[in-house]
Amino acid sequence: MDASILALTLRVAVVATLVNLPVALAVSWLLVKKKIRGRLIIDMLVSLPLAVPPVTVGFFLLLILGREGPVGALVHTLLGTDIVFTWVAAAIASAVVSFPLMARTTMVAIGEVDERLEMSARSLGAAPWRVALTVTIPLAYRGIAAGVLLGFVRALSEFGATISVAGNIPGKTQTLALAIYSNVQLREDSTALTLVAVSMGLAVATLLAHNWLLERAARLS
Repeated sequence: MDASILALTLRVAVVATLVNLPVALAVSWLLVKKKIRGRLIIDMLVSLPLAVPPVTVGFFLLLILGREGPVGALVHTLLGTDIVFTWVAAAIASAVVSFPLMARTTMVAIGEVDERLEMSARSLGAAPWRVALTVTIPLAYRGIAAGVLLGFVRALSEFGATISVAGNIPGKTQTLALAIYSNVQLREDSTALTLVAVSMGLAVATLLAHNWLLERAARLS
């Protein structure tokens, strides 16, 4: 197996997870703690990537990130480069598809924090953002970490949106999932099985860590 495939897959998944984490924290805090107007619409948008085929997500990303799209045109004008059919596009696709899993788990974790502790901090003069950083997130960190791992493992296995917006270019955008697909198409069964084993190993290790964190959080709550 080409080690660059594993390295690229991990890079895409890590970048997607790092991009998603602050957004998931902000959205979860707004929806759970602030109860802002339009929260039902925002809640629906958070879950939307789970409800549509990943290829649909990839198609819309292609429209947005392509040279004719608003983001792609701006990047091409400013930097003289394209986003689509690069590993960055793969990371963006993985981030969008995995975001609902991270956000949902983070919402549950933040929702389980005792509001009396937050109110005590507020009564001592702490600003809302300080309460979030010093009380809410530290108390919910196990659940948040579980959400991070769940998002990470989903990003590792992303296929449909990635192949639509990043293509399947060996050495450039070919992740584990795409490499498995290519080798199955070429009837390279031994290579495909090796890639499947690596993919399952990563998934099992991540899910075991996820379940362990959830059990720890449940015992301590």
